Amino acid sequence: MDKADISGLPLRLEGDDVPMVSFKKVTKSYGNLVVLDSLDLDVAEGEMVTIIGPSGSGKTTVLRMLMTLETINSGVIYVDGEPLTHMERGGRLVPADNRHLRKIRSKIGMCFQHFNLFPHMTALENCMEGPVHVLGLSKSQAKERSEELLALVGMADKRNQHPSRLSGGQQQRVAIARALAMRPKVMLFDEVTSALDPEVIGEVTNVIRQLVGEHNLTMLMVTHQMGFAKDISDRVCFFFGGHIEEQGTPEELFGNPQKKRTQQFLSAVKEAV
Repeated sequence: MDKADISGLPLRLEGDDVPMVSFKKVTKSYGNLVVLDSLDLDVAEGEMVTIIGPSGSGKTTVLRMLMTLETINSGVIYVDGEPLTHMERGGRLVPADNRHLRKIRSKIGMCFQHFNLFPHMTALENCMEGPVHVLGLSKSQAKERSEELLALVGMADKRNQHPSRLSGGQQQRVAIARALAMRPKVMLFDEVTSALDPEVIGEVTNVIRQLVGEHNLTMLMVTHQMGFAKDISDRVCFFFGGHIEEQGTPEELFGNPQKKRTQQFLSAVKEAV
């Protein structure tokens, strides 16, 4: 990465209103295809931000870069004031090594579209795995924490079941509990309801609503369900062509979109429902 890519960007973010997540001039490309184009995006602590947009607009890439599943080409991503993609060395920012990535990434939890539960483990064991082997909790501590979280998502009675014995909605709720067991400051949700049958989508959306209401988690969600985004978000960002075309409160973005691209997208989505 060239030094010019991060010139002028701070070693860390400081002050009274430091965003929990901050993208500063972040670019991601694959060859000549630019997926994100000098993205600037701040997410405040406790804020719920939903990203919408057509396929290929870069919305899922935002989450994948936060989970360090994708590298960036330029710019810096900060989490809780500290650089994620970089680290300080000799008074300047250099690309992060694996140790630094693991340290900052531990503040982030992610729920994927396809659950990704360990099939050979029960729901309880799935939730205990990370706290024991990554956080160093004792098995009794991890069990207590995991049982509390399974109860929170309405899965206490299924704690000894393996994923194959659970419905899609139940598996997704276990996946949310597993992510929360790591005590993240930021939760990422990538199309968490798109692989579910319509009748069980409500199970998962209700859990996320509960998390928004009861926990001071910072959340970023990618979804194609506009009703859910409208109902749950503090702010909605419409991505198009690798940048934020328009953003605002759900009332502003869905009720009175200003940009032509936003209007076209929302009209097409409405017609498809």
